[in-house]
Amino acid sequence: MPQLLVWGDHAEPWPPYQPAYELTRGDLVESIHHAAIAVVDAQGNLLAAHGNPFVFTYLRSSAKPFQALPFVEDGGPQHFGLTPEEVAIICASHSGTDEHVRVVSSIQAKVGLSESQLQCGVHPPYHQPTAVALACRGESPTPNRHNCSGKHTGMLAQAVMHGWPTENYLAPEHPVQQRILQALAEMSGLDAEAIPLGTDGCSAPNFALPLYHAALAYARLADPRGLPPRRAEALGTIFAAMTAHPFMVGGPGRFDTRFMEATGGRMLSKAGAEAFQGLALRPGVVPGVEGGVGIAIKIADGDGKGRARPAVALEVLRQLGALDDALAQALADLGPHLTLTNWRKIPVGEGRPCFALEGDAHA
Repeated sequence: MPQLLVWGDHAEPWPPYQPAYELTRGDLVESIHHAAIAVVDAQGNLLAAHGNPFVFTYLRSSAKPFQALPFVEDGGPQHFGLTPEEVAIICASHSGTDEHVRVVSSIQAKVGLSESQLQCGVHPPYHQPTAVALACRGESPTPNRHNCSGKHTGMLAQAVMHGWPTENYLAPEHPVQQRILQALAEMSGLDAEAIPLGTDGCSAPNFALPLYHAALAYARLADPRGLPPRRAEALGTIFAAMTAHPFMVGGPGRFDTRFMEATGGRMLSKAGAEAFQGLALRPGVVPGVEGGVGIAIKIADGDGKGRARPAVALEVLRQLGALDDALAQALADLGPHLTLTNWRKIPVGEGRPCFALEGDAHA
């Protein structure tokens, strides 16, 4: 049976989010980001938490490894001859560079798809130099520049492989979406009916889970021992592809990419919009924990400037004993502690963690 930590004697329900990262100016705290965090092992033990680890929140793009799971589990990459790099971009929120477009277009050519079939919409590339280059050439962004174009291409590829309709592949009742919902439910230890659905920015269905269950899914992604062999193999394929090709998962300067480049296949990172963060840690990464570990983090205010989420993620790893010197040095400009400067680059304050994980699996 999973062991759930008892969070003290609370006469009233505890707030879902607690202070986690504060920004100072001079000697005063000027702003505070609140967060909820769950740290879970692959056996379902809640190892540590901050705030309410059972608060419901949308995974947004942190769901992408699991949205790719049915396609990989059904042998899609082998059926279409996809490379690990192409599997990685199916799980990605990429930056829309020419290299990303090349890989997405390659999948479409192998499957027999056209870019016009993607129903993700259009936005400028996240990579600013690419966006500027397009504008200078007088080109408008197309769907393949969308950060979710790999995910949508993977969904369409699954429909093609099974002979399912492609024109309504985003409908919640479509077999592609039903397979995804069931796979995520199984990975997270929930009934599919217990998962609230919303519509993501790319128009695909998205899922709200308690942080505990999201972290459990990430733990099993890192450590699928005990799962059915076909599922365990598919999870291994996804983990290996994403960690071997981190540029495909994000892009230049992005946290997911830099984190996986620095961790050498030991840890997987996948961010979601509105400051969700999923981390999957291989067995042995967290001292004293035999199996894999999943971490789910939600910054309550959406972290508009993008400073709190990476810093809180790194602080969680530090408190778990999983942030070694090499990783800390490689990502020092992202946290946990930051020097805040003004437009003249004069130091004016700092960003710093202001939480301690509750539980037994942290220093």
